[in-house]
Amino acid sequence: MSDSLHLACPHCLAINRVVTARLPASRCGKCKQAMFSGAPLELTSANYAALIERSELPVVVDFWASWCGPCKMMAPVFAQTAAELEPRIRFAKLDTEAEPSLAGRFGIRSIPTLIVFKQGREIARQAGLMQGSQLKRWLDPHLI
Repeated sequence: MSDSLHLACPHCLAINRVVTARLPASRCGKCKQAMFSGAPLELTSANYAALIERSELPVVVDFWASWCGPCKMMAPVFAQTAAELEPRIRFAKLDTEAEPSLAGRFGIRSIPTLIVFKQGREIARQAGLMQGSQLKRWLDPHLI
């Protein structure tokens, strides 16, 4: 593994080169805000390219909708796992109702669906509700 990663700031979308050992305390060189909050980011068509395609840190995206019962059950599990595993992987949520073009781009047919991306490429996919321990086991091979 490299000693540093290129990582998009979730606030201003500037690309930062961050020393891997300093990921937990990293701040954006442009806007000076923290790079990680321990909570999932909202993924939109406006920030997709920076957060998914231009960042070298793996990102797990939860494709969900507000009307979906299993999605509502998955939300606290996803948030708790983000609090535990960030910054070894970034967490993001994509509302399929608000961003149908992005959901369609990835062929989302059922929700919740989780996809792990690395430098813009899909490297793992899992559909359906998962418990915290299952989610952590599934993400383990993708952590830095």
